[in-house]
Amino acid sequence: MQRNVRIPSAFVPTCLAALLVIAPGLSLAAEPNSLTPEEIAEGWILLFDGESLFGWKKAGNADWKVADGAITASEGDAGLLVTTSQFGNYALKVDFRAATEANSGVFLRTSPNPGPDDVATRCYEVNIADAGQNDFPTGSLVQRKKAEPVEPSGDWRTFEITADGGRFTVKLDGKEVCDYTDPNPLGRGFIGLQFRSGKVEFRNVKLQPLATKSLFNGKDLAGWKTYPDMASVFSVTPAGELNVKNGRGQLETEGQFEDFTLQLDVFVNGKGLNSGVFFRSIPGETMNGYECQIQNAYENDDPKGPNACVTGGFFRRQDARKIVAKDFEWFTLTLHADDNHMAAWVNGYPVSDWTDRREPNPNPRKGLRLEAGTIQLQGHDPTTDFSFRNLRIAELPPR
Repeated sequence: MQRNVRIPSAFVPTCLAALLVIAPGLSLAAEPNSLTPEEIAEGWILLFDGESLFGWKKAGNADWKVADGAITASEGDAGLLVTTSQFGNYALKVDFRAATEANSGVFLRTSPNPGPDDVATRCYEVNIADAGQNDFPTGSLVQRKKAEPVEPSGDWRTFEITADGGRFTVKLDGKEVCDYTDPNPLGRGFIGLQFRSGKVEFRNVKLQPLATKSLFNGKDLAGWKTYPDMASVFSVTPAGELNVKNGRGQLETEGQFEDFTLQLDVFVNGKGLNSGVFFRSIPGETMNGYECQIQNAYENDDPKGPNACVTGGFFRRQDARKIVAKDFEWFTLTLHADDNHMAAWVNGYPVSDWTDRREPNPNPRKGLRLEAGTIQLQGHDPTTDFSFRNLRIAELPPR
């Protein structure tokens, strides 16, 4: 015979603590607008920090704002809020909540201001609309493929969207509702949140780059150019990590890259040590490229009061707005470059977002460099001691 036993509420925290001791691998759900350690390891980044519209720009006059940990709009002309970065192939997670009468959507590979007919040819819209009010119910790709109608809901719902080449799949609350292949796919574009009518809210906007390729095989320095005459010493450790000690010096990819998303894990084996990732570098020249800084040094133990340009900032261009990483702990750095725009995330948190508005120049020290260039890892000075692993890159396809 089964009995219902009531557990005193005071006993619950003790039980939970014991459960975590018994099962240390148990993963609890992340707080809204944050990433789990598993998501960080898989390369997910936050497009919305839960507090601001950093990394987004308005297209139109809708009243986009952040309220109660969500991006929301309820008034104004129809239009988009779009990412400042363009993306190509990715997985995207988005929570949304829409009023019963609302008409909204999530736009993929879009321009900031798509026209009424562009959803059929110049972008992709994953619709948010009740079946009774729209021919393309929630989860459909508007003007491309209809999803099966679902029951309307005023609660939070979740899209899981994959845009991989010409194939697009949409899951709604874990159930696949749309699978579409475009024979003439667009290659890249912005991600847009739409306001059309009725109040709509978005949170937990997360992206994982797809189609990445490894830059480091964990065995040797194949694919990289060394500079033996420089002071830095690059080696591969028994654990399969890329290590640099001493400096000044650099390690340079043999390949060249123009527009891309680069991800790598970094370990700083010293307090406040200095390094960087140079990109669109002039091949063979000494660290002549844009630099994404690596340095976790701050004043007065305040990570929001950084000391000069810190991890994820663009050296001499834009400081990171917050120190996320810690020395003596592995962290993930994501660096994104498309056209004259670049952004960086540390452990998936957005820390920088910068557009180079200088006049074009093949030398990035003197002006805007759009040409492909090498990626270089820096040995900064004699105190340098850094390790790198899981270096992978996804090149952005043309529009």
